[in-house]
Amino acid sequence: MITHIVMIKFKEKTKKEDILEIKKDIEELTNTIKELKFMEVGLNFANEDRAMDLVLTSKFDSKEDLNIYAKDATHQKVIAKIKKVAEFTKVVDYINE
Repeated sequence: MITHIVMIKFKEKTKKEDILEIKKDIEELTNTIKELKFMEVGLNFANEDRAMDLVLTSKFDSKEDLNIYAKDATHQKVIAKIKKVAEFTKVVDYINE
């Protein structure tokens, strides 16, 4: 199993409703991408300088399935939306043993 984690830091001027819409868009990917076996999306409540604003954890059966997800057109639309309002993103991919 492959775990894919993405953390997003939004630009300060990003509106709360835009963040909530992105969260919803990410969560809806489970309805359209069959390779996506699990998805959890959370909004941060910690008030620390090092804190990120949103995290998603997803799981796939293989690296190949992760690559299919990465290239999926619906996923790419969500990424484009995120890039407009994100200060930066971080990612971790690992194999569950």
